[in-house]
Amino acid sequence: MEAYAAEMQERSSLGLRARILMRSRYAEDTLAEAVARGVKQYVLLGAGLDTFAHRNPHDKLRVFEVDHPATQRWKRELLERNQMPEPLRLRYVPVDFERQSLARELEAGGLDLASPTVFAMLGVVLYLTHTAFHATLDFIASLPEGSGVIFDYNGPRHVLEPHEAAARDLLAAQVQELGEPFRLFFTPEEMAEELTAFRVVEDLGRAQLNARYFTRRADELRLVGSAGRMLSAWR
Repeated sequence: MEAYAAEMQERSSLGLRARILMRSRYAEDTLAEAVARGVKQYVLLGAGLDTFAHRNPHDKLRVFEVDHPATQRWKRELLERNQMPEPLRLRYVPVDFERQSLARELEAGGLDLASPTVFAMLGVVLYLTHTAFHATLDFIASLPEGSGVIFDYNGPRHVLEPHEAAARDLLAAQVQELGEPFRLFFTPEEMAEELTAFRVVEDLGRAQLNARYFTRRADELRLVGSAGRMLSAWR
């Protein structure tokens, strides 16, 4: 039993690492395509400790990191402590979403609302309320043609296999104790209804993402489970 538990833990750890790597790679690949079409603004919503701004290969791309003020202060303290300079093309936009307007704070932070912009929400949708998710999509949909959004999302419990549901329940209890409960789930059909103002280019599941990013690997790094999906949609 202990050996089986250890094996499941290792599979879960590999799957989680694969998902974190995949969603950043997918976002950055999709962003590169948008930059080639002329997009010059990239907004990371719930940026956390994302490092893209420090690796930004696009000379004309401005990056805006949006996060809660306390989280953003913590990140900037870590960067300073590790002597990592803040990139010139990065703008920090602290936003308390319960008290402040995302559009107003982004504009005050230098975002050009008249220019196409790509938004990314990586590991974020799961924690949003439906109201906050809708408000974010409505704002992005108000921006010029060529704007888009990239995010991952998770299926509801009833679409999961029993072992996946049990693992989800365990993780949900852990994050609930940390004060960050899971809130928002969608099937692909439900998500399509949320995005009627957009042209959905891709909505990819595990098999498609593994085929794209994890084939012919010797380290067993790959996505596991059926609930997580990756999506990009455009105006």
